[in-house]
Amino acid sequence: MAQKPSIPKGTRDFGAAEMARRNYIFDTIREVFKLYGFRPIETPAMENLSTLMGKYGEEGDKLLFKILNSGDWTRGVDPAMVEAGEAARLTSKVSEKGLRYDLTVPFARFVVQHRAELQMPFKRYQIQPVWRADRPQKGRYREFYQCDADVVGSDSLLNEIELLNLVDEVFARLGIEITIKLNNRKVLAGIAEHIGEPDKLVDITTAIDKIDKIGMDAVCAELAERGIAPAAIEALKPILAISGTLDERLAALDELLAGNETGKAGVAELRTVIDGVRATGLRAELDLDVSLARGLNYYTGTIIEVKARDVAIGSITGGGRYDNLTGVFGMPGLSGVGISFGADRIYDVLNALDLYPAEAGNSTRVIFLNMGPAEAAASLRAAMQLRAAGVAAEVYPDAAKMKKQMTYADALGIPFVAIIGEEELAQGTVTLKNMTTGEQKRVAPGPELIEALA
Repeated sequence: MAQKPSIPKGTRDFGAAEMARRNYIFDTIREVFKLYGFRPIETPAMENLSTLMGKYGEEGDKLLFKILNSGDWTRGVDPAMVEAGEAARLTSKVSEKGLRYDLTVPFARFVVQHRAELQMPFKRYQIQPVWRADRPQKGRYREFYQCDADVVGSDSLLNEIELLNLVDEVFARLGIEITIKLNNRKVLAGIAEHIGEPDKLVDITTAIDKIDKIGMDAVCAELAERGIAPAAIEALKPILAISGTLDERLAALDELLAGNETGKAGVAELRTVIDGVRATGLRAELDLDVSLARGLNYYTGTIIEVKARDVAIGSITGGGRYDNLTGVFGMPGLSGVGISFGADRIYDVLNALDLYPAEAGNSTRVIFLNMGPAEAAASLRAAMQLRAAGVAAEVYPDAAKMKKQMTYADALGIPFVAIIGEEELAQGTVTLKNMTTGEQKRVAPGPELIEALA
């Protein structure tokens, strides 16, 4: 017996009903992107490893899917390296490309490569899949879609305010209650200086970013393993435990970092962004989280993370400012800021809360039953009229028993069934049945049928 086929762990198949729901998410996000003036681009699924490596920190590099070179990929490999287990050196010999880890680094590469064609500031959106060699678990997949919006070529914090309003609009349309958590990389750098470990910023941020997942004790243990002095860890604890309202925590942080220029600048930027979004009437809950780092080395200013308030799942949107990212590709000094919606986690949240509108489950508005050759031909003509008017319609392909055709329509959740039988054909009418109420009525094909389906 042939082995039953399967898919890799951390990936998923999506059927027609699931894709209708996913497209509802993508369409909602895309509409808001366009509403805020962002333009679409696409980049390849694979990038040169030289583009990807070193942009996500040590842990991120480990999660990159590498692609073996085509042809004889073992050519030039020293057997001694294999025996010695020199994985890093081996990888560079057998793999030159990798699947993209996110959409931000490929976007930075795109900006540098196409700089002469772009009008700055450049606002782009991108909706494509990304891949990470992570351990699959609830809400975490190896293949998933990101929906990104970025602005490059502007230092203005108005961009952060606009992006937060964009996030607010998307989730308001989807009906998801959210908390937007904010921090600033300059605040984190100021904290590292305040506790006497300015050179350990990456180690500190990598560890404290996990505090929600592993707790304070485990974070402290990891900090010690990373070489952070015990006195510095003790000095860090009360900072991470700052409490009170958002304004009280912001004031406490401002006082704490009073003698630190970098930290003060970060607090000032946070206050500007917070005051700005409040003035626009933000609907989402806003929060300050001094442990928020998102584990990525390229953030230099504002850091953004969005959590669903009614479902226990990881972040469903994240982002921030990355002033130096294009510098590694030969274009220093180009500032950027962006956010990324995790479509797969949003999909899981909407499923958990059953927030999809009825029309998101099925695109077909009406199905014509097949009552025979002449009747089917009339049904096809009527369906074409509906489609020309923008009404999604289909015709059952086989002249099967009516019960079978009705069962098909019901199983797919199609709201209306249209019947052109012998009598309707002779009279030039259509019998339209509402599958929800059971109501039936005779209408004429064309405008009358279109109006009945509105």
